[in-house]
Amino acid sequence: MRYISILGSTGSIGTQTLSVAQANRDKFSVCAIAAYSNDKLLEEQIERFKPGLAVLVDKAAALRLQKRYNGATKILAGEEGLLAAATYNKADIVLTSLVGFAGLRPTVAAIEAGKDIALANKETLVAAGKLVTSLAKQKNVKILPVDSEHSAILQSLQGENRNRVRRIILTASGGPFRGKSKEELKTVSVEDCLRHPNWSMGKKITVDSATLVNKGLEVIEAKWLYGVEYEEIDVVVHPQSIIHSMVEYQDGAVMAQLGQPDMRVPIQYALTFPDRAPSEFPRLNFDKLSGLTFEKPDTVTFPALTLAYEAGKIGGTLPCVFNAANEIAVYAFLRGEIQFLDIIDSIRHTMKQHQVIKEPVLEEIFTADSWARSYTEEYLKSIK
Repeated sequence: MRYISILGSTGSIGTQTLSVAQANRDKFSVCAIAAYSNDKLLEEQIERFKPGLAVLVDKAAALRLQKRYNGATKILAGEEGLLAAATYNKADIVLTSLVGFAGLRPTVAAIEAGKDIALANKETLVAAGKLVTSLAKQKNVKILPVDSEHSAILQSLQGENRNRVRRIILTASGGPFRGKSKEELKTVSVEDCLRHPNWSMGKKITVDSATLVNKGLEVIEAKWLYGVEYEEIDVVVHPQSIIHSMVEYQDGAVMAQLGQPDMRVPIQYALTFPDRAPSEFPRLNFDKLSGLTFEKPDTVTFPALTLAYEAGKIGGTLPCVFNAANEIAVYAFLRGEIQFLDIIDSIRHTMKQHQVIKEPVLEEIFTADSWARSYTEEYLKSIK
């Protein structure tokens, strides 16, 4: 039996993780869950899975739940509660699916406590990849990716000599605006942005997919997960989202992982790694596949990918700033305060103004994140 703590249990990845756990009750037990403020859904999850600990970061939501709940699960609140879930004694593995930079501190705490990490929070490695991977190595902790693309790479590396890798090829769907011009993107709405052609995801990551920021974050994440150089990471647009990513070896062979666009597959693989468990997930029917197509990403219309490579290659605190500026701009866009193209403009502007620290310690990462958020907020006020 493997005991799981889930950070972000009421979100898209968290709820799908719980469905995987429900289908594999002989293999997994959910011992701790944490969410931000959805006390009603968290209460339902408590009743279903009976974890030893449940956490709501929002203290008002936690108080509401504490007042009406009288079961055996301990209810905690705030960041202290989140860190308690991340380091929960019984947990073997912590699945972190918190949105954005908020995932960094609890992930570091979980690693410090010797927990394996199922990582669905790519911002952790974007902001502090060198520090986090070094700590994981020191603590002999596995970081297992939950993103479909990075899970595909992990699977394509199994049984192979990593020194023989020539390049990693990340696939991208192209998002809802593939093929559109910059002129057309000036007037797109939030609703347009959230209509992803293949995947059902949370709002923030869906916007990131539309701007290609998400693929840029994955490029930086790949650097730290697999110890490759940026020149060895390519991105190809694959609109069908059947090939989830590929690894090319020195002899020219390319290993790829294929499957339906279903996040439960990489979630389950991270939880069972290096084993595989049976599932009832939808299967590929090759008789019905009309074709698999590929194209270069349009970095003129979608320059986020270029900015991500730039941030990654310069390194230090700049990837953290890239991510922080994006988070602030995306939520401003979702609130209807700025236009779609303002997201990338704000990232570019904030990156230009940042004084990079090349070898930051963890607290300097937090300082850079705070600076970038404040700066981006002021910049967005100036363009409204």
